[in-house]
Amino acid sequence: MGHSNITSLHETSPMGAEPQRRRQRLEAIIDHGLPPFPNTVLELTAILSSASVDVKRAGKVIRADPSLSAQVLRLCNSPMFGLRSRVISIEQATILIGTERLRSIAMTCSLVDYSGCGLPRDQVMNFWQHSFLAALLSEYLAKLTEYSEKEQAYIAGLLHDIGQLPQWMLAVEEKKERKTVPPADWTDNTPLERSHFGMDHCEIGSSMALSWNFMPSFVDVLGNHHDPQEAQHDPNLVQIIAKVERFLLTKAKESLPPGADSSGPAGDPGADGVISDSAADSLPAAGDAESQGLIAMLNIEYDRLLPLVELGLKGAIGNLH
Repeated sequence: MGHSNITSLHETSPMGAEPQRRRQRLEAIIDHGLPPFPNTVLELTAILSSASVDVKRAGKVIRADPSLSAQVLRLCNSPMFGLRSRVISIEQATILIGTERLRSIAMTCSLVDYSGCGLPRDQVMNFWQHSFLAALLSEYLAKLTEYSEKEQAYIAGLLHDIGQLPQWMLAVEEKKERKTVPPADWTDNTPLERSHFGMDHCEIGSSMALSWNFMPSFVDVLGNHHDPQEAQHDPNLVQIIAKVERFLLTKAKESLPPGADSSGPAGDPGADGVISDSAADSLPAAGDAESQGLIAMLNIEYDRLLPLVELGLKGAIGNLH
């Protein structure tokens, strides 16, 4: 990836020497320190997006990657998808769960493998639990709000924080070198990220998406899910991901033990769990009452999904280390 892809999405004041140094190191990690985006995902997306899906060809692509094949079958058989009969082959998985869901699961598994870039297992687990919950809740919210591209909502939710991975890699690297570690509450706090790293995960994520030739709506989501009013290609999709992100940050604050530091990004939800009047609050065609109703339904779906996601990811993450 060339540095020319990395352009600031936010107005920033001149940064100090340390943030500038970290920004340069992040640019080096993005250019040379990340594994390439999994080709299997790109090939599968092309196969499974065609008007007449070649199931045998899709199965052949997945089986050519033994790790991916095993993880796809494991995830298909997890409680998350509630299948009544056990899936024993990729072809059977395609028939039982459909090509769109198979594409989403394959991308999930490939990206979980992708994220094992020397990060601690607990960190990888936390990152993907948040991302997977965002994917499932974004798909659910897309249905509730009658957004037509539900699978795109799933994938956008899955990918929205991918720009955090280089930041975590740098944080782990500097911890080993006994350099200054980022503040404990830096994740999803874009001003704090910019002050420490010299760039936030939205800027990094959109740069990665451009280098991987993602569709413009995904670049939009990765770059603007904390500032959905800046969306250029698909404002409805960006607003859905932004709403789910705010919701999950609320749930994370609620789960903190008593007395823990609950500080976070400006505009975080209040202690009552109601989303504040912020840029991330608006939903397409949703008034205040309807918006609060959607939040209530998200709460119900979150409570249902959380134990299933935790169980479903344990096997996949456990194989990384």
